Amino acid sequence: MRSEWQLQEAKGNFSQLVKRAAGGDAQVVTVHGKPTAVVVSAEEYARLTRRKSKLSTALLRPDLAIDDLDISRSRDTGRNVEL
Repeated sequence: MRSEWQLQEAKGNFSQLVKRAAGGDAQVVTVHGKPTAVVVSAEEYARLTRRKSKLSTALLRPDLAIDDLDISRSRDTGRNVEL
């Protein structure tokens, strides 16, 4: 299935382009042969732009157990550098 469109083709077949994107297949629009835009489904866009929660919010979750966290610190002191 085709997923790359020249701008003129995308404009002429916009409904088909949107249907394919809505079906989960991202559609790339090119201008002068260079990828310029990508059309994705609304669901995929929402997933990509979902706001990430703060660390403090995650740590305050009641279902988070201390065993789920790896808070060990590396003892590696780095490399020796002469200046």
